[in-house]
Amino acid sequence: MLVETVKLSRIVMKLTPELISFLTSSELESEIVLRYGLEALEAEDVMEIIQFSISEHHKDAFYH
Repeated sequence: MLVETVKLSRIVMKLTPELISFLTSSELESEIVLRYGLEALEAEDVMEIIQFSISEHHKDAFYH
């Protein structure tokens, strides 16, 4: 099994570049671990990863 760690910005630019402007720089810098590598991702997967990343970054905002 190929495991690959990539920045969210790389994932978005490869599969859904039209969404890049909706993400903050800290969200784009998030490191994402992909179980089957970048080549196995589809656009639907990217949306799920983006939603999770946004929720994780906003969760931290509530604790400050």
